[in-house]
Amino acid sequence: MPVYKVNIKWGKEKFSDVECNTDEPPMLFKSALYSLTGVVPERMKVMVKGATIGDDSWSNIKMLKNNMTMMMMGSASELPAEPAEKAQFIEDMTETEVNQASDYPPGIFNMGNTCYMAATLQCFRTVPELKEKLQNSKGRFSRQAMVGSEGVCAAITQLFEEMDSTSQPVMPLVMVKMLHMTIPRFAEKGEHGGFQQQDANECWTELMRMMSDFLPGEGSTTSETVRRSFIQQYFGGESATSLKCSEVEDEAATESVERWTQLRCHINTEVRYMQLGLTTGLKENIEKTSPTLGRNAVYVKTSLIKRLPSYLTINFIRFFYKEKESINAKILKDVKFPLEYDAFELCSPELKEKLTPARDQFEDLRQKKIELELSGKGLETKKPRRGEAPEKEAEKKYLPHWFEDDIGSSNSGYYELQAVLTHQGRSSSSGHYVGWVKHKENQWIKCDDDKLSIVTDEEILKLSGGGDWHVAYTLLYGPKRCEVWEEPSAAPME
Repeated sequence: MPVYKVNIKWGKEKFSDVECNTDEPPMLFKSALYSLTGVVPERMKVMVKGATIGDDSWSNIKMLKNNMTMMMMGSASELPAEPAEKAQFIEDMTETEVNQASDYPPGIFNMGNTCYMAATLQCFRTVPELKEKLQNSKGRFSRQAMVGSEGVCAAITQLFEEMDSTSQPVMPLVMVKMLHMTIPRFAEKGEHGGFQQQDANECWTELMRMMSDFLPGEGSTTSETVRRSFIQQYFGGESATSLKCSEVEDEAATESVERWTQLRCHINTEVRYMQLGLTTGLKENIEKTSPTLGRNAVYVKTSLIKRLPSYLTINFIRFFYKEKESINAKILKDVKFPLEYDAFELCSPELKEKLTPARDQFEDLRQKKIELELSGKGLETKKPRRGEAPEKEAEKKYLPHWFEDDIGSSNSGYYELQAVLTHQGRSSSSGHYVGWVKHKENQWIKCDDDKLSIVTDEEILKLSGGGDWHVAYTLLYGPKRCEVWEEPSAAPME
């Protein structure tokens, strides 16, 4: 079905030429009406010639045409205040501003419900070690037709190279083709012949798995960690788990080690903050066969992290299967997440002890900066004379952020948010995915397929959920790095 321009009559108000794309779920159309009227979709009723538009399908609407009038009912909630700083679109910049913004990531064209892939790759591209590893692995690609993990890694490498060489949006033809060949379910088509929407976190997990298969670990051949793949080194964590039967006190607990590339933030009625959602998953009840009782029994599974990676991925468990509608329905609950995260409380006592020296270095640096600010020393900078260019700020040096014998680990447990993957809609197989990547302090780039715009920290924190706006689905935290302290020298007198 095509795109129509329709009129919306809401009480005494009328809105003309509202775009209605029937190839998209009706919920996206209702979200557009919400932006016009302030009526949230849950309280909205839109009717066309007596038929009510649903949330997931247009099937009950028999006929649409341009300039048709739709009736909308519902009371508006208070409209959100206009942000202090409006989003600045790169298309609206002058040539000078575009040149200054040349280090922004280029957009990725949508080839028909491929936003899940584009958002995922924009998040991956914020990891410099991953880009470098892919680039250095080009010599391992065979010259014959590549398939599987090798083909996907080659396609990601080619796409990242193209994105590095231009400021214009790129067409991910090879990437989409290779993804569809390797994972056929991502190539499934809908009743209208277009590609079906896919779950972005499934795409994230599958791409991580294939890169893990192909990219070898780093380090000397004698290193313990060389047995890990590159992905396991930089994105993989390990948890010590204990499984104890709650019905038989004498049955010994089973100890094991679980490896993961994502932590799961569980969401229930009590969870309002990410930290609680993470700690909820550290202790859970499961049912399994008890050798002592000879029947199924309840076991308590407890987990504590024994290894943290440099890059910590957190997935919000926002979707659950609704058997009646046969869809993965979405939990819209508002769950706050921080721009800086400390994973210390999730760790085992042994790991906490190992993390302490690096954490002490952060505290020492903080104290020295406070002392410097209070003393006023080194705060004045030499002003350039007329015709002189200002002196460049000295490049900062940082202490290692991993353990010397464990490449790609985190030696402090401190992290900074660097990418967010969001979903807008009511089910994982519909709606729209967007990537949000950090550019510099208090400045992020919203990567909405080929459209880029600048947003602030405040707008990132609003992605926590609670409505039909973009909602955080997967977070990527990078290492918080500790500066090497250098005593400032006094500014020379004029």
